[in-house]
Amino acid sequence: MSTFNLPTLPYTYDALEPHFDKETMMIHHSKHHQAYVTNLNNALAGTANETKALEELLGEISTHSAAVRNNGGGHFNHSLFWSLLSPTPKQAPEGALAARITETFGSMEALKAEITKAGMGQFGSGWSWLYVKADGSLAVAGTPNQDNPLMDVNPTQQGYPILGVDVWEHAYYLQYQNRRADYLDAFWSVLDWSVVEKNYELALSKM
Repeated sequence: MSTFNLPTLPYTYDALEPHFDKETMMIHHSKHHQAYVTNLNNALAGTANETKALEELLGEISTHSAAVRNNGGGHFNHSLFWSLLSPTPKQAPEGALAARITETFGSMEALKAEITKAGMGQFGSGWSWLYVKADGSLAVAGTPNQDNPLMDVNPTQQGYPILGVDVWEHAYYLQYQNRRADYLDAFWSVLDWSVVEKNYELALSKM
């Protein structure tokens, strides 16, 4: 039996202040993310799918229940999100990823604008993603709820996510209220590009 667990954060809840506040981080991680983990384990308990890896489940999510889709996506998405954040982040990508970003989007500022646009354009709850497509190219997309590019529900936006920004209101409302744009702007101050670079290399190895 495979039981999913809440990941331990590599920093304290107040480590990302003033960009992300302590109370939001604590509630977001210990309450919201924990609920996804608990509900995912409950949804898989006693089924033939309980031993499958999370990425395998998400890759065939169209065959699973809404509970597995919502909570499996919630667990994967948040686990990725926490890993991307740091109180001492690498401020910009280098090497192959930096070159591919420039080739695809024209500049880092253009990429940031695309990710922000996808996040701002997401009606209601959802995510904004930078992901690697099957041909190795980069793309940006927004997804609703806890969906992500790993899922087989939208073939035109399918791939391996290497950067994700949570735009659910619970991610920012205590500090930023309805100012989603300000929250998205603050995200860049705590995004660790060294993690995104590693995710990019991992994604290419899976293609």
